[in-house]
Amino acid sequence: MKSRFNQQNFKENLAGYLFILPNFLGVFLFVVFPLLFSLVMVFIDWDYMMGFSGIEWVGLAHFKKLMTDEYFLQSLKNNFIFTAVTVPAAMAIGLVIAVILNKFVYLKNFLRVLFFLPYVSSIVAISIVWSVMYNPVNGPINGALRSLGVENLPGWLASPDWSLTAIIIMVVWTYTGYTMVLYMAGLQGVPKDLYEAASIDGATGVKSFFKITIPMLKPTSFLIAVTLIISTFQVFAAVAVMTKGGPLNSTMVLAYHIYVQAFQYYEMGYAAAMSWVLFLIIFVITMLQWREQKKWQDQF
Repeated sequence: MKSRFNQQNFKENLAGYLFILPNFLGVFLFVVFPLLFSLVMVFIDWDYMMGFSGIEWVGLAHFKKLMTDEYFLQSLKNNFIFTAVTVPAAMAIGLVIAVILNKFVYLKNFLRVLFFLPYVSSIVAISIVWSVMYNPVNGPINGALRSLGVENLPGWLASPDWSLTAIIIMVVWTYTGYTMVLYMAGLQGVPKDLYEAASIDGATGVKSFFKITIPMLKPTSFLIAVTLIISTFQVFAAVAVMTKGGPLNSTMVLAYHIYVQAFQYYEMGYAAAMSWVLFLIIFVITMLQWREQKKWQDQF
């Protein structure tokens, strides 16, 4: 009897393992193996156009090269500027829109979908549309500025001084719908009693916003900040479509620089080293955010 039970139990377990085996194989082939292989590539120099015969062990040479590579340092600087401006701007604008829409009775769902639509649209299509809008000669943006009497019109994507700003504006516009939806969800969890008590005590709407709304939305803000920081450090499509890192490397970011090194210059080992640097940057920033989150969670 016991032997029959064990045999049946074994068959049930075997069936379960067979069902999840494809998932394990997929994770290993497309996540674990590429991750380990990229770690090995950090220490080799490989021109993959020559096959495996082009592999040469170089140790830490790629990391030493990173410290003196002006293009890498420029892309790193651009990435930090891009993230430092995009994340707070998208969060602030999204929060303001969420608070306003939360008070609307009519058209709330329609407006929410309207604002969220850019985030779920193709980033390639959005980048093409904004590239047309940014045309310094015939674009509608400069046309509107010209009609307002502005003389020194921005060159936008054609200008090293304006190109990064132009992409930041487009990405902030894209991410605003995402932050708005999450903040609207967070606002549903804020007790109405707090606002009523604050109103009785004579608190204005602005004071209630800073003393009640923002503190109560800290968990939502943390989630948004983490996801946006990861996304902005990995920005690629917008740069690839709109500027290709130019002009004069003014919009060169890490993800696009990695692509250029890997698939245009065939420096796979060097590109892998930059990829791991990018991973470490995102990891450290995320861990710091987790630590800060734990501090204010302990306060409550």
